[in-house]
Amino acid sequence: MKKFLASPFLFCSFFLISLLTACNASPAPSPTPLAASPTAAPTETPLPLPTPTPFVSSLPWWNQTVWYEVFVRSFADSTTGPLACDGDGDLQGLIENLDYLNDGDPTTHDDLGVTGIWLMPIMASPTYHGYDITDYYTVNPNYGTNEDFQRLIEEAHKRGIKVIIDLVLNHTSNQHPWFRESTKPNSEYRDWYVWSEGKNPGYAGPLGVAWHPFLDDYYYGVFWSGMPDLNYTNPEVTTEIQNVIRFWLEEMGADGYRLDAIKYLVEEGEKQESTESTHAWLRDFYTYYKSVNPDAFTVGEVWSASVAVVKYLGDQLDSAFQFDLANSMLDAANLGKRIQVDGQMTQTLRMYPPNSYATFLTNHDQARVLSVLGTEGEARTAAMMLLTHPGIPFIYYGEEIGMSGTGPDENKRTPMQWSAEDFAGFSTCFPWQPANDDYKTINVAAQDADPNSLLNLYRNLIALRNEHPALMVGDYVKVETDTQPIYTFIRQVPGETILVVINLSREAVSDYAITLESSSLIGEVQAIDLLNGTEIAAPVLNEAGGFTAYKPLEEIPARMGLIIHLVP
Repeated sequence: MKKFLASPFLFCSFFLISLLTACNASPAPSPTPLAASPTAAPTETPLPLPTPTPFVSSLPWWNQTVWYEVFVRSFADSTTGPLACDGDGDLQGLIENLDYLNDGDPTTHDDLGVTGIWLMPIMASPTYHGYDITDYYTVNPNYGTNEDFQRLIEEAHKRGIKVIIDLVLNHTSNQHPWFRESTKPNSEYRDWYVWSEGKNPGYAGPLGVAWHPFLDDYYYGVFWSGMPDLNYTNPEVTTEIQNVIRFWLEEMGADGYRLDAIKYLVEEGEKQESTESTHAWLRDFYTYYKSVNPDAFTVGEVWSASVAVVKYLGDQLDSAFQFDLANSMLDAANLGKRIQVDGQMTQTLRMYPPNSYATFLTNHDQARVLSVLGTEGEARTAAMMLLTHPGIPFIYYGEEIGMSGTGPDENKRTPMQWSAEDFAGFSTCFPWQPANDDYKTINVAAQDADPNSLLNLYRNLIALRNEHPALMVGDYVKVETDTQPIYTFIRQVPGETILVVINLSREAVSDYAITLESSSLIGEVQAIDLLNGTEIAAPVLNEAGGFTAYKPLEEIPARMGLIIHLVP
């Protein structure tokens, strides 16, 4: 949201297709071996990676999807069509670069491998960011047409990519025809917004000033005067928004929605956040969109502590972003200690319904990962946590190459850095916003050729998550270690156990030991580091399937991660 303020699980169909292909063709090449840092490359000859375990369960498709957040205006200016070289990214530019995200071929490993895209607002809007909508039924002309969106859906689905769009329910633009009509006291649209006749109610909103003057009256807008809140106590507003929901799911082909700022939907006087009326409205919303498409997916922005977020799950949303966990991963990467993330994972698993929360590092409203953490090393350990943790992972565009950005929101949404060419390869014309100054060295083309780049780390992590159900949807089992820089846990499904070990520190660690009380493993096991494709020292299991004082490497290099497949 643009802020104006001074365990069994479903094994993905994508993987099942790759298994069937493997039965009738020569074995697909393994991902390029990649160390977690340039100093951590193993000296052993890479081994063939273990065949992922066939696994089927009843979870919905979004639990086995890796998502990528796209700000269309900043992703790619089209090279063909009526919007080519206008300095704005557009839907055609996104279509032209879909193969970068996923080329649809499971035997290739030069795409990122994501299987879902979240598009920031694409509806008509007077502002660069699009969170103040003027027409819910029309694609922003700067991005293309409704037909371009339908073509994007078709091309994305060919590649196994689902597409969800930002749905801004809380407010519209003050330039929306509905609001313009509502400013007339006797208009049929007057009650579509929240008006106070002749006086300022006098109380502040949760974000500051919320009542804004218009002639002798005041209207409510929690974010600012340019974004008046819709009045969901009026059934006519709900009916119209239901028409919008049906339109994008049925006629336009979207696979679901990211729901913006939903904790502010319905006010109850001076109580304006996460009210019972908001929860009640969302229960009806959930019933409605599932009646339109039972497979549609919603993920909500409830930017609050977990104790408030969990109240939205189950009968109102399919998923919600876990802000507390995101902060703990950044803290762990920054401080080089596991205590923050270890404790937050324990709390998350206790508080949230299974398979219900979405994970991320930062998003379009926050300073970018590299700007928060400072160095690529910390960004690497953060990526390893994000893509080996349970949850539904979301990656903000450019995060995979280490783009930076802080301060005003425009600085966090700069053009994608594709190459060292003029304008970062984003366009052949001057873009709507200048690219970051470091684009000549920080770009896709430069990292594509470097097997130890951040981009290739993301590619390999996503490939492993897609190929191994334990990483995608497996249970999380805490593993004990006696040193703070070493963060370790197990992900498992029946038939597959993977031990994750991450050295969060800026220094190599040799004085450590890993202990597991018990597991379903029995007998002797082989240990394969999936990230590097090498065999390493295996734990000696006790009668309970656990181990004591295990050291997969005598010394774990700084910021190195091991993803260890324990093979019986």
